[in-house]
Amino acid sequence: MAASNQNCPLSTNLGEMSICGVHLVGSVPLGDAEEVFRTVAAQLGSRFRRVPDGETGVRSNWTFWQRAVFEKTPGLITDAVEKDGYSRTPKFRLRDGVDPAALRFGALGYAEAARASWEVFQRLQAAGVLPDVRFQVSLPTPMAPIRLHFDTGVQAAVEPVYEAAMLRELELITDAVPHDRLSIQWDTAVEFGMLEGVFPSWIPDLEQGVLDRLIRLGDAVPADVEVGYHLCYGDSGHRHFVEPKDTGRLVTVANALAGRLTHPLAWIHLPVPIGRTDPAYFAPLRDLRLPARTELYLGLVHATDGEDGARRRIDAALTAVDAFGVATECGFGRRLPESVPGLLALHAAVAGLAT
Repeated sequence: MAASNQNCPLSTNLGEMSICGVHLVGSVPLGDAEEVFRTVAAQLGSRFRRVPDGETGVRSNWTFWQRAVFEKTPGLITDAVEKDGYSRTPKFRLRDGVDPAALRFGALGYAEAARASWEVFQRLQAAGVLPDVRFQVSLPTPMAPIRLHFDTGVQAAVEPVYEAAMLRELELITDAVPHDRLSIQWDTAVEFGMLEGVFPSWIPDLEQGVLDRLIRLGDAVPADVEVGYHLCYGDSGHRHFVEPKDTGRLVTVANALAGRLTHPLAWIHLPVPIGRTDPAYFAPLRDLRLPARTELYLGLVHATDGEDGARRRIDAALTAVDAFGVATECGFGRRLPESVPGLLALHAAVAGLAT
């Protein structure tokens, strides 16, 4: 029997399907925030509840723009390449004699970008270009840039310092944007690489440590600001760091978030690999225990096989859960800009919209 997601926003019934709108993960490779907002609104109408600014410009490749922050941070150096099978970039480490407790990161840039995009969002919403939706800010969990850009020997020492800097960025964002217009999404990817045994970890009790961090981040968001999580298996080179056997590990993390957060959980987004049109992949979703007001989005829209492929994945998902919204597995950032309108139109078609 399929598990029920009681809250189904913006629903469209397509035969036995109940499709609950569209979720955009974050990156959209267009020129700037205004072009993103206008393009999304034109293609999706009102079939979305929140909209990101597209993480355009230097932010287009997820956390790699943070390297400029690290290069300017006193006490850090990089002079070697560490190979880990998924990313191959020079890793940062501490200069000899530097006490990690004395390390301080300056502005990370997330708040500055959010404030600038919020001004555009307000103007376009006032002009009627954007519907009554929230402004979404997608932030990487602090573990991500630490795992991807720091030497393994210093990750444990540097992580809490970077987390403090990220939480300062969060505070600046929530000071700048009215809480009833704001949504925060924590992008959770490298954690699954660690949990799957692909990436080395500096956390002694890995599963507990990952969950503790995710809960801490969610509860750091003010109670009247929406918070959600994008759970991810990676998208570098349009490939995962490991192919998930099924949704089991994703469900475990989602249930822990739903059960332990004191902050209301607005949504959970889960990836669906393009080849998984089989009910076995979705079977663990029967054990998903989300609050009635928590939206579930499945990243089952793939440009490669279009609407037909999405429908096959929807049919398989409906064997386990009877209502969900649709999305891609990850952001659009590694795609060509000219592909964006068509991909958004595909979302609209899958969600049952006339385009």
